[in-house]
Amino acid sequence: MMDTTYGVPVPQRYWAVLTVGMAVMMSVLDGAIANVALPTIAKEFYATPAASIWVVNAYQLATVISLLPLSAAGDIYGYRLVYWSGLLVFTCASLMCALSTSLPMLTAARVLQGFGAAGITSVNGALIRTIYPPTLLGRGIGINAVIVATSTAAGPTVAAGILSIARWPWLFTVNVPIGVVALVLSPRALPQTARSGRPFDLSSALLSALMMGLMIAGIDSIGHGEGGGLVGVELVGAVVLGGAFVRRQLSLTTPMLAVDLFRRPVFALSVATSVCSFVAQGIAFVSLPFYFQDVIGRSQVETGLLMTPWPLATAVVAPIAGHLADRYSAGVLGGLGLACLTVGLALVSALPAHPATADIVWRMTICGLGFGFFQSPNNRVILTTVPRDRSGNASGIISTARLLGQTTGAAIVALVFGLVASRAGASGHGETLTIVVAACFAAAATTASTLRLVDFSHLESS
Repeated sequence: MMDTTYGVPVPQRYWAVLTVGMAVMMSVLDGAIANVALPTIAKEFYATPAASIWVVNAYQLATVISLLPLSAAGDIYGYRLVYWSGLLVFTCASLMCALSTSLPMLTAARVLQGFGAAGITSVNGALIRTIYPPTLLGRGIGINAVIVATSTAAGPTVAAGILSIARWPWLFTVNVPIGVVALVLSPRALPQTARSGRPFDLSSALLSALMMGLMIAGIDSIGHGEGGGLVGVELVGAVVLGGAFVRRQLSLTTPMLAVDLFRRPVFALSVATSVCSFVAQGIAFVSLPFYFQDVIGRSQVETGLLMTPWPLATAVVAPIAGHLADRYSAGVLGGLGLACLTVGLALVSALPAHPATADIVWRMTICGLGFGFFQSPNNRVILTTVPRDRSGNASGIISTARLLGQTTGAAIVALVFGLVASRAGASGHGETLTIVVAACFAAAATTASTLRLVDFSHLESS
């Protein structure tokens, strides 16, 4: 076991980044490509569109409920072991997806795939922190952000390309050889980190899973206009279980979720910044395709191309922001980036009735530049605010904040669309309203990021 306080040496560092990058790329792609294939899958299995959506929901739900327990497992058993186990489950589940002969079988395989993806993403940030020395950590996080952004951008294109020459099972089959290569590389490329030796807290894991599951279900129910009774039961249950979870964490010397970290204003503000920004992104990524196709009449192919400038701009600027994050305050960098995102979203909401392609592209580019400029510095703060032996906790919080924000954003879109559709003569305005809401969340994220410039040392020491 090597000392990773100052990262791992070159060329092992490059192999480690490649190994982590392959797994992250697969997990991000699989969160997007299944959406494109849903109509085809529904027809083949003679399923309703509502039933086929579980192919997506099962993956997302399994991922979000297991992130915190698996990030804690990383601190206990080592990040490499949790990553490798998650990658193994993900690869095997991908093969199961490809061989599925019914919708229930495919849904079950997607649940396993979600657990595998959680194993990968829960310790992703912690692994980056062990791979790179402190002086280059921002660059490492920036490279990781590039991988996520380019995978997001390529998702619909990759799916469309595969479906144009092969059946939908190949969307999952392509993961298998990539997963096998990463599985072979990881034992030698990834550093072995110290194990805490403490036992795994099963009670906290169950409370965390139930809390997150009910929270996500409640948010989704609000968005889809479910009855108030069901929504109330889900959200109240999430609050009750959340309270029990927090009380348990405060009573433990080595908690699954380090609640005490949120007493540090910089850490709490960084997490709030992340959640609000991903709510804004989630709203935009769900509502804009409806705007492009249903309001201004663009085709599916054109819609994919019009969505691409955002993630591509993020991919370009993220490594630059990561480099700057090693020298300058995340409060300043994040504030500037999120202010840019706010302006970009406001400009998108103000598009003319019949916009030219160039009008859309430059506005989407501004959004992507702003989003990419904030992400790397913000994640660096979350990781470096905590002790190294709790990096798994911070990594899990980063992933949970992202998924919680994106899920909330999607629910807000569904809620706004439902409210607008219920009003006579309001059809067609829901898309614009959702982007205005996204700009408001981006502005809230800007405020949270800028507040990190305030000196909170007197609060942290009290």
